[in-house]
Amino acid sequence: MDTLTERFEQERPRLRAVAYRMLGSAAEADDAVQEAWLRFHRTDAREIDNIPAWLTTVVARVCLSLLRTRRNHREEPLDGQPERDDDRRDPGQEAELADTVGLALLVVLDTLGPAERVAFVLHDMFAVPFDEIAPVIGKTPAATRQLASRARRRVKGGEAPDADLPRRRKVVEAFLAASRGGDFEALLALLDPDVVLHADRFAGPSPAPIVLRGVESVRRGAILASERARASELALVDGAPGLLMVRDGRLAVVLAFRVDDDRITAIDVIADPDRLAALELAVL
Repeated sequence: MDTLTERFEQERPRLRAVAYRMLGSAAEADDAVQEAWLRFHRTDAREIDNIPAWLTTVVARVCLSLLRTRRNHREEPLDGQPERDDDRRDPGQEAELADTVGLALLVVLDTLGPAERVAFVLHDMFAVPFDEIAPVIGKTPAATRQLASRARRRVKGGEAPDADLPRRRKVVEAFLAASRGGDFEALLALLDPDVVLHADRFAGPSPAPIVLRGVESVRRGAILASERARASELALVDGAPGLLMVRDGRLAVVLAFRVDDDRITAIDVIADPDRLAALELAVL
């Protein structure tokens, strides 16, 4: 028993990393790893040829089941889910795990179907061969390869790269840095004098949409939202550089930008769940 425990503990960090990338929740990842330990404990280890591969398969199957259950109950609000996270979730631990993966990547992974997500995570992040992934998701190796390829296009963006993308990305990155640091002068240099900010009714304290016009109004709004900026990350939003803000592991707000001649001329602050669900998101 001591030998089995020691062997499992050697694999635990990697198994947890696999589960977290599939589920995006530290508490659920721990549950999946614990279930793998229980199954490992009930199995004669002498019958297992490759313990790391066997454990990875078990964790992947547990995660796939959780993802399918989650997808079937997608219409339920997060607060209505079982209280598995609320009592045990360590915000610091969640933030540390999210930093190792990237908030934008977690958000984009959450848009994939369960089988796509499992295939992509196992193959592209952990180099598991397709013929080993196929039995986990109940597909042929060829179909599994197609799922991973489709997921890869969605994660990285399927369109041909925009030649103007790097320049606009630098502008949005500079806006994020200035907002986080409360840098008034830097924001002035980035915002067009006639910049307009639109925020839907879900984005702010007001029950009505908000419109800010002019560099001074938008600059003040960006400074007031500096806390949001610290929880934001760069991503592609409908093919253009934008910002994602994540709250409790879920996409909360998106900032879409229009950039002309290295100046930001318009900002769209999106928090309406229906609008968020309709966005095409990808990792830069």
